[in-house]
Amino acid sequence: MHTPRTESPHRPPRQRPAALSTGMLALCSALLLALVATEWGALLALDGDISRATHRWAVAEPTLTRTARILTDWVWDPWTMRVLCGVAAGLLVWRYADRWTALWLVVTVAVATAVQQGLKAALDRPRPVWPDPVDSAHYAAFPSGHAMTATVVCGLLLWLLHRHGVRRVLWRTALITAVVSVTGVGLTRVWLGVHWPTDVLGGWILGALVVRAAVAVHRHRHPGTAAQPRPSTPRPGMRRGSVHRPRE
Repeated sequence: MHTPRTESPHRPPRQRPAALSTGMLALCSALLLALVATEWGALLALDGDISRATHRWAVAEPTLTRTARILTDWVWDPWTMRVLCGVAAGLLVWRYADRWTALWLVVTVAVATAVQQGLKAALDRPRPVWPDPVDSAHYAAFPSGHAMTATVVCGLLLWLLHRHGVRRVLWRTALITAVVSVTGVGLTRVWLGVHWPTDVLGGWILGALVVRAAVAVHRHRHPGTAAQPRPSTPRPGMRRGSVHRPRE
């Protein structure tokens, strides 16, 4: 008796590149973690060369250094990013009544913070030390909390904007702002001499990995389209859907 051959279900085309990019990010994260944990000589030498050069420039350019401190301490600070996340979560609840996505957003940022702090404690990588520092920071170096938090928050918000189908002008503005913020915060951390370049690289890669994983969870839970805005409450004396015309 011939048994019919059953084919395994094919993965939807959209999921294939997503799974591939997630796997690549996980591989890069694991590789960088291993190199940092084992204190690979070539990596330490590269970090040292770049950091010494940027520190000389930071000392020689006090105005640019003050600007970098303002940007990293106020504009791109992790708490600024978390407040932005909270505002977005509130908007999801108030405008779209999407409590699940709001909770997903807040929990993802909290998990990213826990992962970041756990890795700092586990690796305990020392920060750069300079005889003439231009800034200071606490806790261990790897990964950069500023870079990772900015990557997670900006990545999640960009995905939500794309999911809700915002206008092209708003999308391009948000995309440019996110790219400048994520790149800029990483560069300021190295410029100010409080992180090694690979700390920032690790923050970027790990942050992107968290975003990919969170998006996969959201798509599994809500595979459909985004929630629609709440209908506006009609004013007294007006039928729902009617257009109010001012008197001449």
